[in-house]
Amino acid sequence: MIGRLQGALAAKNPPQVLIDCHGVGYEVDVPMSTFYHLPGLGEPVTLLTHFVVREDAQLLYGFATAPERDAFRQLIKVTGVGPRMALGVLSGLGVQELAQAITAQETGRLVKVPGIGKKTAERLLLELKGKLGADLGSAHAHASTAQQADILQALLALGYSDKDAAAALKALPADVGVSDGIKLALRALAK
Repeated sequence: MIGRLQGALAAKNPPQVLIDCHGVGYEVDVPMSTFYHLPGLGEPVTLLTHFVVREDAQLLYGFATAPERDAFRQLIKVTGVGPRMALGVLSGLGVQELAQAITAQETGRLVKVPGIGKKTAERLLLELKGKLGADLGSAHAHASTAQQADILQALLALGYSDKDAAAALKALPADVGVSDGIKLALRALAK
């Protein structure tokens, strides 16, 4: 329902922030990876969001990047993992680290996150294998510059898989601009 918020950062109380969107203040829970990259109070901020409606509450979770939100959405699909635990995982491990842990099937990395025991870690590795891992890690590893990251985001937003987007990104010249890069990538993907 609410996919993105854009407004002024009114308050920061980890893990919650208050975003003033034209006079309406939204309380948003964010992972620490997002929290550390927030601007100062009163400055403009944009967060991608995930809206959760429960019997006793309506909660909004915010993320600085689409991969963070996608990882959160995959995490909450796992049996026994709720939004709070998913935020904890993303606060303890970045998306890249989580993808590497899943690809390498490293239980030890996950149990270091507060609230994650051995059984939950094993369940995460089992249920997320193939959904969050090698493709995600490789696609975002190739986005080394800001322009490449923007091109990658555009391709992912258009519905291309991480694997296809990474392959198209790899074929582009290193110094290509965002709009030209998107056009070239789309041509390559259309073949």
